[in-house]
Amino acid sequence: MTKIRMTRMGRKKKPFYRIVVTDSRKRRDGGWIESIGYYNPIGETKDINIDAERLNYWLSVGAQMTPTVQRIAGK
Repeated sequence: MTKIRMTRMGRKKKPFYRIVVTDSRKRRDGGWIESIGYYNPIGETKDINIDAERLNYWLSVGAQMTPTVQRIAGK
């Protein structure tokens, strides 16, 4: 099954997440099919950038978002 989830980047105590499309059986930071955005939780304003066109495409072909990505995408 294909999932839309976050993979952690950045350094120790300074997380940065990419929103990626990946196979659900892979590890959190394992290989991914496509990167469709990012989320930076550090700072006064939380930076969120998601390519809506690619998100809608992956949802139309059956990919499912994790609850965390659903919460972030709703903002």
